[in-house]
Amino acid sequence: MSEPTRRTLLTTSVASALTLGSVSFAHAADAPGGDRTETVGGTLPPGSPDYVHLPLEIPRGVREIHVAYSYDRPAVPAGTQGNALDIGIFDQHGTELGGEGFRGWSGGARKDFSLRTDEATPGYVAGPLRAGTWFVVLAPYTVAPQGLTYSVTITLRFGASLPTPRPVYPPERAKGRGRAWYRGDSHLHTVYSDGRRTPAEVAALARAAGLDFLTATEHNTHAGHGAWAEHAGDDLLILLGEEVTTRNGHVLALGTEPGTFVDWRYRARENRFGHFARAIRRAGGLVVPAHPHATCIGCNWKFGFGDADAVEVWNGPYTPDDEVSLAGWDAALAQGRWTPAIGNSDAHRDPDRVGTPQTVVLAEDLSRDAILEGLRAGRSYVAESSAVSLDFSVRDGRGRTAGIGERLPVPADEPVTVRLAVTGAPEAATVRFVTDQGVLHTVPAAGRPVEWTTTAAYATYVRAEVRHPATLPPLPGALVAFTNPVFLQARRVSPGTR
Repeated sequence: MSEPTRRTLLTTSVASALTLGSVSFAHAADAPGGDRTETVGGTLPPGSPDYVHLPLEIPRGVREIHVAYSYDRPAVPAGTQGNALDIGIFDQHGTELGGEGFRGWSGGARKDFSLRTDEATPGYVAGPLRAGTWFVVLAPYTVAPQGLTYSVTITLRFGASLPTPRPVYPPERAKGRGRAWYRGDSHLHTVYSDGRRTPAEVAALARAAGLDFLTATEHNTHAGHGAWAEHAGDDLLILLGEEVTTRNGHVLALGTEPGTFVDWRYRARENRFGHFARAIRRAGGLVVPAHPHATCIGCNWKFGFGDADAVEVWNGPYTPDDEVSLAGWDAALAQGRWTPAIGNSDAHRDPDRVGTPQTVVLAEDLSRDAILEGLRAGRSYVAESSAVSLDFSVRDGRGRTAGIGERLPVPADEPVTVRLAVTGAPEAATVRFVTDQGVLHTVPAAGRPVEWTTTAAYATYVRAEVRHPATLPPLPGALVAFTNPVFLQARRVSPGTR
């Protein structure tokens, strides 16, 4: 076991990574026997860099790389963070941010992994094991006051390699119903990151939840993109993406081209997020900050919303941090900053419910392009299940209407009628109409459609909420559903005309 010196840590602390001494297997191919194993370790102090690089000198002829690691978890006082150490690997292309070296990441979800040309542990990318300097990357997420003592064991297995299979990806279109409202869950995890379900199990649960589409979003890896094709069908469109899990918040790269990897190794202070947001869009995807006010370490979104195409306002079962996200999103609307809202389950394992909540989007057909365009335009609402449906619109005196995510140009003082029809809501639920002034109309949801009259001078937008009964008044009850806004665009009217 070797320990990085204080001088080493100090001289590298200006960067986000520390590089340790290399582990050499350079002559291993010439040694007798089929395997070669090396174990290294050390202790990382509190305040260590975000990433610790362990170089591996890999020779020719390697059939398989196997890495196992462990670390101590000493007791800490209440309120003090203990040890948490993530792991992954980069190949001979190196560890450059956004470079081509990424070969897999499991975070803290598993304690060992393997790579071969023909297959790899879920979360890791199968492919050639070429000679050169590879890097095991350790990420000390939190470090106890006593420090974090770790051990990494690397085993190389030599021999002939099998061909690398060509990945097969799900089709970008399903049968659909033409222009219609489609239900989806675009934040889901499987065994390819820290989930416990297989893609087959998630697809089955999506169908049972009444979904038309889903998006696979594993933490910091695209390695599972090729695992979904056989689970798509005429009844289920499967989109691909990634949950980019930085130290200053998580963002969904939603609906990117198959095989797209988005790097996560930066903080807000490094001013790199805009670069990767543009990369997501170039890959055809949407940039969606996830659970922006979540309370877990590193989950709270600190990059701002200037690069966002949408924002995940509701994440999983409705909680106070979702209420904070909703309030922050609404405050931005009142200031004229329009970013569509979506909701997803973020389901990982039992008893997480796929499709709770789900985003219902108006799209021209059930295809990747059409679904992403509907989400980007904000033609969507969020519901707690497929049992709940909303029909929300605003109509002026001449019968012109605007729906969710649309604008209705109207004279500033001309009355308009806001209408919401709800089906499937709990009997005791209430409807709330919300404008830039706040909640202006509240009625029971049960029975007939709800109507309310306002003007563009009085409300720059109107959106609808359906709520469960309050359990901790004066706080409102949990959401059953909510819509993106309809915007009232006040226009001047010449004297004597209407």
